[in-house]
Amino acid sequence: MTEMPTVSAKKNAVVLVSGGLDSTTCLAIARAQGYAIYALSFDYGQRSVSELQAARLIAEKMNVVQHLVIPLGIGALGGSALTDSSMAVPTEESHGIPVTYVPARNTVFLSYALALAEVIEASAIFIGVNARDYSGYPDCRPEFIDAFEKMANLATRAALEGAPVKIETPLIMMTKAEIIKLGSSLGVDYSITVSCYQADAQGRACGRCDSCRFRRKGFQESGVQDSTRYA
Repeated sequence: MTEMPTVSAKKNAVVLVSGGLDSTTCLAIARAQGYAIYALSFDYGQRSVSELQAARLIAEKMNVVQHLVIPLGIGALGGSALTDSSMAVPTEESHGIPVTYVPARNTVFLSYALALAEVIEASAIFIGVNARDYSGYPDCRPEFIDAFEKMANLATRAALEGAPVKIETPLIMMTKAEIIKLGSSLGVDYSITVSCYQADAQGRACGRCDSCRFRRKGFQESGVQDSTRYA
């Protein structure tokens, strides 16, 4: 049984933490802004379970108030190379929405974050979506975030009582290089993050998938040393 989070007297924020580069930078931004952080991760049947191990380590090192890992059955629905091992993860650049898109994933994640935000009286939910160096996912676009925030503030008691929640997307229009530079200035240790779509059990990256290519390019353009562990 999951223990209910204890509400902090400080200003609270829910931060979605996948274990990857973007969400870790987002967590560092929220912390720098003075929020008490309630980290939220999901075991949704993803191919790379090492990203959850990374999320736990990141939450511990960054001294969050609480880190919840919620089990979800999205993987049982299929339809994505990230949850269906019979589908190959692309290792060459593709066009359009790739097979690594997980249907409705961010909608589901943000819905859980919204519920937690009500419980802990959080004023903000941070999510590390990015609409520039990204793989074409429709639920990473500003239009989606704006629509979800409007829906959220129609759906909750907190909003009706005068405490609306803000969906914070500080990375949404940044390049990967800009994200890495910012995170490095905030002391993020990128060596413990896992971005690869098919990382091995030790969290070592394949170096070939879309996520690995975006990450490597970002480090090259940022001038920050790439501490990624490759298989």
